[in-house]
Amino acid sequence: MPSPASDEIRAAIAAAGGALRFDHFIDLALYGAGGFYTSGGSAGRRGDFITSPEVGPLFGAVVARWLDAEWRRLGAPDRFDLVEAAAGPGTLARSIVAAGPECIAALRYTAVEVSDAQRARHPNGVVSIPTMPTEPITGVVIANELLDNLAFRLFVMDGGWREAHVVEQRDGTFAEVLRDVADLDDLAHLRLPVGAPHGARMPIQQRAGEWAREAFDTIVSGRLLLIDYTSATTVDLAMRPWRDWLRTYRAHERGVHYLREPGSQDITTEVALDQLFAAVGDPDALRSQSQFLQRWGIDELVEQGRRVWDEHAARPTVAAMAMRSRVREAEALCDPTGLGAFTVIEFAADSSPAGVSKAAETASF
Repeated sequence: MPSPASDEIRAAIAAAGGALRFDHFIDLALYGAGGFYTSGGSAGRRGDFITSPEVGPLFGAVVARWLDAEWRRLGAPDRFDLVEAAAGPGTLARSIVAAGPECIAALRYTAVEVSDAQRARHPNGVVSIPTMPTEPITGVVIANELLDNLAFRLFVMDGGWREAHVVEQRDGTFAEVLRDVADLDDLAHLRLPVGAPHGARMPIQQRAGEWAREAFDTIVSGRLLLIDYTSATTVDLAMRPWRDWLRTYRAHERGVHYLREPGSQDITTEVALDQLFAAVGDPDALRSQSQFLQRWGIDELVEQGRRVWDEHAARPTVAAMAMRSRVREAEALCDPTGLGAFTVIEFAADSSPAGVSKAAETASF
């Protein structure tokens, strides 16, 4: 069925000489004029998928604690910048502000979101913009489930690594063709597996690495916080069935093949940590989401919720019912088979305090 995204992709294929590189296809399918995110795709219970902020306000309350700790670590500056990339409808911003962090008077919250419709839902008190700011900041940049949505190149083992391109077939549908990789020597640092089975696939996530590096470079003093589902290495991904890590979603269900119905579904991939670290450098902290939330007091906030509920159970208020929901929210956020298994990565743009080593800040999982 024709769609704005399909028409834009067909035009791009023609302009490219008949075959469009896979990452350019994803760019148009997700962020083009008729792309999934520009045409209404979103997180939330009424959207297409649930991310941690949409589980409830508890996630934002824990992040607010992390923000306070970073603000104090930087000496409690009068201006403390928070740039949230891929802010969606502003759910995390609402939760952080509602938590009332100590740094709130100094906090300058910038919510970055490409979708006009979602920016219109951002709360008052935040600076809402469509693209990442480039001016230097003192503070933090947060990206929750962004890197997995940035366009990536797709390599396929076919007697050697070749690169997927998208073509239009006679019936108007899209298909893949493989071409030689022009810059294969430039990717030698990724240690591409030579013994992968025929048909093996792997993502080359240059866009994600470039985005993270550019975001990190804007931070004069502070941290870059990335939350996503990840794989340790590119080799790990190449050796797994590609349907495990290359996924589509819409209306809270797995979607159809990524070449079908572009613009109608999300296209996402696991983030290869070796590629990310090659672009940005070694992280200062690496934890599962469950470990991160426990580190910053989720258990304490849940216990506080239980006490408030017990005090008001006889005549429950809306606030008391919200406190009771913290138990359910914590279970979802820390689920080791779901959101709790996501990876939280921190890159510090300045020296860590004396006595705190990277080894002490890094947990295994």
